Amino acid sequence: MVVAVVALVAGLALLANEAVRHVRQRRVESRVIDRALQLPSTSGTTDAETEHEEHGWQVVVRWLDLLGKRFERSRLGQALITPEDRMLLGQINRNTGEGRAVFLGLRLALAMAVPLPVLLWQAPSGFRAFVVFIGAAAFGLIAPKFALSAWAQRLRKRADSELPLLIDLLRLLQGVGFSVDQSLQMVADRFQEAMPLLSREVGDANALYLRGRSRMQSLHRLCEFDNDGLKTLVQILVQVHEHGGAVQEPLRQFGDRLREQRKLRMKEQSGKLSVKMTVVMMLTLIPALMVVLAGPAVISLIASMTKLQGH
Repeated sequence: MVVAVVALVAGLALLANEAVRHVRQRRVESRVIDRALQLPSTSGTTDAETEHEEHGWQVVVRWLDLLGKRFERSRLGQALITPEDRMLLGQINRNTGEGRAVFLGLRLALAMAVPLPVLLWQAPSGFRAFVVFIGAAAFGLIAPKFALSAWAQRLRKRADSELPLLIDLLRLLQGVGFSVDQSLQMVADRFQEAMPLLSREVGDANALYLRGRSRMQSLHRLCEFDNDGLKTLVQILVQVHEHGGAVQEPLRQFGDRLREQRKLRMKEQSGKLSVKMTVVMMLTLIPALMVVLAGPAVISLIASMTKLQGH
């Protein structure tokens, strides 16, 4: 166990030393470039302010980015960044080179850092130490993926809950004479409080469209949420944008069908909930009911047996 702990500490120290060296080198290079490009009015910026801006979580993110890029092209990195991970990163809008590198670096860092406190706390020996080390490393490797899945699932639920309002707003804006582009721009600009997630995604899609992307390419982010309603809405908007025509009636029919599907889903969930509540009632209500109903009879029986024993 001592050998494993020493090897682990040595590996972490080497990685940390190399990461800090690279971070400092990049920081010096960025300072030189900034000093060469900065205006005379901003030349009074001190190094202390730059140091203050790069403290905290930014240094951690840089270190994770460096660690992930070091192993991203290796077989280990390709095995840890699966197509499912790319899909989940896309759902949280982090499927970029930096996002994948930070995710990979976080998995590798936790896989190396978690076993050390576990070994010091458990203090196993022999083969049990090896098993604890492997288990702790596996937990550190899998935990970021579970957190990523939970984050993506939460965003999918938010997108699904905001979808009916988005459809109603688009239909309303179409009814007052707005085009598809104007409607999407209005949703991104004016309804950020009502639809925080979808309004931000629509705003990003509008920005991509203004940069030269096609309407289908700009709205592709909405299809990454793995929501059939959003995919159908994107298809409707793309068809109307390419071929023209009125979109108000298709949106009304789509909204009605979506509400019917939600009603059926709610009925299904309520039916499952009643079955689950039956088990809860059997475990909690029936014992209390038996105590209330059978309690007086048991008490009287005990009193009668006490009297018989006294005689």
